[in-house]
Amino acid sequence: MSTVTSSSTSTAAGAAAPAVETIRVRINGREIEVPRMMPDWQGKPAPTTMLQACELAGVTVPHYCYHPKLPVAGNCRMCLVEYGTPALGPDRKPILNPDGTPRIVKSPRPAIACATPISPGMEIYTDTPGVRAMRAGVLEFLLINHPLDCPICDQAGECKLQEYALDYGEATSRFVEAKVHKPKAVDLGPRIVFDAERCILCTRCIRFTRDIVGDDALGIVNRGSYNTIATAPGRQFDNNYTLNTVDICPVGALTSRDFRFRMRVWFLKETPGICPSCGTGCNILIGSRQGRIYRYTPRPNDAVNSHWMCDYGRLNYKWIHRPDRLRKVRIHGQDSSWERATAEILERLRGAEPGTVGIIGSARLSNEELWLLSRLKARLQAISDAVPREGEGDHLLLNPDRNPNTQGARLTGICFTEIGIQLPQILQQVRKGRIRILLVFGEELTRHGFEPALLRGLDLLVVCDVLPNATTELAHYLLPGCAPAEKMGTFTNVRGRVQRFEAAIPPPGDARPEWEVLAEWVGALTGERLPGHLPGLFDRMATEVPAFRGLTWSALGALGANVPV
Repeated sequence: MSTVTSSSTSTAAGAAAPAVETIRVRINGREIEVPRMMPDWQGKPAPTTMLQACELAGVTVPHYCYHPKLPVAGNCRMCLVEYGTPALGPDRKPILNPDGTPRIVKSPRPAIACATPISPGMEIYTDTPGVRAMRAGVLEFLLINHPLDCPICDQAGECKLQEYALDYGEATSRFVEAKVHKPKAVDLGPRIVFDAERCILCTRCIRFTRDIVGDDALGIVNRGSYNTIATAPGRQFDNNYTLNTVDICPVGALTSRDFRFRMRVWFLKETPGICPSCGTGCNILIGSRQGRIYRYTPRPNDAVNSHWMCDYGRLNYKWIHRPDRLRKVRIHGQDSSWERATAEILERLRGAEPGTVGIIGSARLSNEELWLLSRLKARLQAISDAVPREGEGDHLLLNPDRNPNTQGARLTGICFTEIGIQLPQILQQVRKGRIRILLVFGEELTRHGFEPALLRGLDLLVVCDVLPNATTELAHYLLPGCAPAEKMGTFTNVRGRVQRFEAAIPPPGDARPEWEVLAEWVGALTGERLPGHLPGLFDRMATEVPAFRGLTWSALGALGANVPV
């Protein structure tokens, strides 16, 4: 009944990984082999459940309360299935059919697939008339008091009640009594609007807040049909992870005040990205339409952020569409062109004496851009650094390092050993008149001791940035750059995981990705032909940066890869 197979995975020392014990079960008549134990919501080994076995077999079992990263509640009953187990004789051995196969005894009662472990020889039936009748019955109860407001519901297009009602529900209702009416548009907290009529009491939001965040802020009050989610008296639902409850709510009960009524989800283009708000590097999906970003949502990656992201990072996108975005190339305050600016900057850099150039990058640039800056640094014999950025962290995902690519700045060589320790030396060299040319990418220097009068006294100040600031006002050459959501690249998070991000929207005006600009400069100054596309540039960088050696753009995939830091 049960077999033991050896995994092909090897340990770091080269030894074979421990053997994985498997169990043979039948799902809808097809026999498969599944692990006896699988990770539970905390990642700890636990007996494999019927629902997990069905997922491994590619069979969908509908569910509401179950979530792979939350404790099992087993309260929605939508995942009910029928099953059978081998009949056992008095000797506790399986009774065999004439053909030698075990005789299966079907259980008279169904089981909830999310909480029932599998056993050797078990048969699971997910599509029988009885199972379909049970699903229709569960949906009938859920829809008794549910409002018929799909056309105005924010969850339309992503609603599991809507989907399952179409797949398993009845076309007509037998309910003739008056529906129970509950409060609508309830402010649970500063970022969450709650519609109690739509809630199906799956308790996902309660379990997430209690067991993942550690904030026991939500619970169920009242009885029977009047049950509803509520906060404790005198409290607001206000922690840094509240918007995750909107993601995991299977219906339109919990909605984001920021996204509410702004866009239909089926109009959104979803682009994989990396949150640039701190060093954790949460995987995200960028929802955009016609060049405008409407929301960030978490993209699952167990090696980084599981299924979650913090509210701080999720809402940190509106600056991308600020009306004062830098859109034009400007030379001495006058609109110009990339061609003229590039030619004049390169001419000045070719004539620069060694040691007279300073480069200040940003740990919000990609690995590729920082590597190109380090190549520029080597060619000009310049001194370089990036600016550290610190804030308050928490116990989950928000990291005190507010730069998304501090490790990339270190590994690519734009920093000396640690980020920021060269800044005082650069400032000192500028004050002494030794550094006469300063190239600044993505930083506001007047906040770090570079007085405006000091910057005005430079022979050449080139600034590439996204938003205007005191430094951009002083630039001899001002170049409009891109937000991470407007270009491709990679970040290296605080734990050394290299991850790709894609361009979700085009940059405004004449703005260009910084890697394109820097690749053009490096090629012109060194005579070297660099790849003209980002994946090729990453592969080239990986051959020259020791920490990235062996990586390729394609091998990074959607989830990234770790490097030594």
